[in-house]
Parts: sequence; C-alpha cells; structure tokens
Amino acid sequence: MDPKLKKQTMRLLTYGLHVLTAQDGDDVAAATVSWLSQASFEPPLIMVGMKVDSGIHAVVKRTGMFAVSILGEGQKDIAAAFFRPSEVEEGRINGYAFEPGPETGAPLLLDLPAWFEARVTDRIERGDHTVVVAEVINAGVRDDDAKPLELRSTGWSYGG
Repeated sequence: MDPKLKKQTMRLLTYGLHVLTAQDGDDVAAATVSWLSQASFEPPLIMVGMKVDSGIHAVVKRTGMFAVSILGEGQKDIAAAFFRPSEVEEGRINGYAFEPGPETGAPLLLDLPAWFEARVTDRIERGDHTVVVAEVINAGVRDDDAKPLELRSTGWSYGG
C-alpha cells in the first residue's frame, strides 16, 4: 500500500468535533476527539477512538463512564483548548464552565450546544487508539439550532 495514498484517502473521511470528559474523584480529564460515531439505535450505542497515552483514556478505563459535549460551528477556539492537558480551576476546565453530568458526574461544558453521557460496554485495545463502545444513558440539548463543528472546516486534519 502506498502510504501517501492511504493518508490522502483516510483524510477524506468526515468527522465532527467533540469534547470528551471523564472524572474519577479529583482526577478530571477532557480532550477534543473526532473519531466518534453512533453505532446502534437500540440500545443507543456510540463508538469512540481514544488515544492510548492520553489522560482521558486512563480515566475512562478506570471509571467506565464519560460524557461528550458536542462542539458547534464557530467553536474552533473551544476545540483547541482541549488539545492540552486538563486544568480545573474555579468551576472551569481549560477556561470553560461546566456542570457535573447527572448520571456519570463527568463534566458537561455549558457553552456547547448538546451533550450525552455514556457507560462503556466494550473495548477494542489495538494500535495507538482504543475503540470504546458505550451505551448512551442520558442526553441534552442547549441550542436547538446549532450545527456541529466539523474537522474539515477548521483546517486541521487528524488521520491517515
């Protein structure tokens, strides 16, 4: 396989951007993720790829629960804020206000248009990312008119 063609092809896949969060006591982790998709209607399942050496991976592995806040168009700056390690200060993660998820306690970002909480059901540990399958156990919408932020619209790329 030609590595250049593989990379070019894989980068044509479409991705939304989301902030994945988890909490284990005082250990709070958050990360911008793009490899996330719905996997089943009934039960409601999603799948997400988590970088193995990330803080979010470690907390989700310990707790088996997480939350996802969905980024809206125009929220590229928020997405960028979660490319670095998580810092919690005065009710904010990396500068953004949050509230605890009612089911998981994982942080839900208040400025983002929608969120859901999930409980891990399965894990595939291969390569540099673990694929986690999780059941959605709660969801909410803060902005009915929001459109999702897509990776392609940011000028960034992740994949290949």
